[in-house]
Amino acid sequence: MYAIVETGGKQYQVEEGRYVDVELLGMEKDAKVVFDKVVMIVNGKKSKVGQPYVANAKVEGTVVKNDKAKKIIVFKQRPKKGYRKKQGHRQGFARVMINKIRTTASKAKAETAEVSE
Repeated sequence: MYAIVETGGKQYQVEEGRYVDVELLGMEKDAKVVFDKVVMIVNGKKSKVGQPYVANAKVEGTVVKNDKAKKIIVFKQRPKKGYRKKQGHRQGFARVMINKIRTTASKAKAETAEVSE
């Protein structure tokens, strides 16, 4: 089962038990994160597509670390003018471990399973 969530103006495919690197969230390490902008959920042959988001669906995770990506070089030059400019940039990101993908259907099934036991 996987889901596609939207955060930081980008969409990411996430699975339970895996981590994903997203734009900085402004949260400390070990903070709980809930992504409520779920675009799509796929569970085997069953899938739910949102218009634009899936209703009552959430993806829960934990911030593992805040870090910076590998450095890229930005080099500008104007030919025959003697203009050269070299800059470096490291984009910040937050690594999030995905704990649970929740939908209303899976929550209802879990509640009925608890009642019947």
